[in-house]
Amino acid sequence: MVYTIKQLASLAGVSVRTLHHYDHLGVLSPSSRTPAGYRLYGEAELHRLQQVLLYRELDLPLEEIASILDNPTFDPAKALTEHRRRLEAEVLRLRRLLATVDRSLDSLGGGPPLEDSELYAGLAREEVEAIKAEAAQAWAGAYEASDKRVRSWSKEKWREVRVEGEALEARFAEALRRGARPGSGEVLALCEAWSAHINRFYDAPPPLIRGLGEMYAEDERFRRRYEALEPGLADFLKAALGAWAAG
Repeated sequence: MVYTIKQLASLAGVSVRTLHHYDHLGVLSPSSRTPAGYRLYGEAELHRLQQVLLYRELDLPLEEIASILDNPTFDPAKALTEHRRRLEAEVLRLRRLLATVDRSLDSLGGGPPLEDSELYAGLAREEVEAIKAEAAQAWAGAYEASDKRVRSWSKEKWREVRVEGEALEARFAEALRRGARPGSGEVLALCEAWSAHINRFYDAPPPLIRGLGEMYAEDERFRRRYEALEPGLADFLKAALGAWAAG
């Protein structure tokens, strides 16, 4: 079976732009091309893409992934076994996180409040402490105000805000895929909506929104999240929010 780039993108759940990016970096190249120059992918490329996406789940840089897969000693069966071991560990962590989210939602809906330590069950302790320390230092009053405001929300309110944020992130990613410029009217309107969304949590003037954009691009934890949504999205958000704040 041979797939066009659009067919492979649909099959794997990635964008055509992502496959173009992988080809450009030499991570995943087509097996052949049509007389008109369109990329074609065969069975070997399907299996390689699976490995690429599995390694991306482990947050490995694309250049490192290409080096691993191109190593003559690379053993696909051994790699899959290691992927499985890591995924099992991640499943256990996510189950703890789900339990934490359920308890948090119950607390927000009027149930008993959670102890501070319970809020972070399932997260790596070092990451929790880093997030708390950085938030307290960088955002000071905003961090405290947000924490207090969120604790007062009902389950319905929390779902509404979460869905709103995810929808805006998807619209930013779509704008980037279509080639929209960070300073275009369309994108600046999205930034205005993002500012309104952030202001649900705490009072966030334009300089703070610009700072958030910088954090999305420069803090590896946020960068991983946005790059997973769409390659280049972290830097796009930084540029867009910076342009909005400047205007």
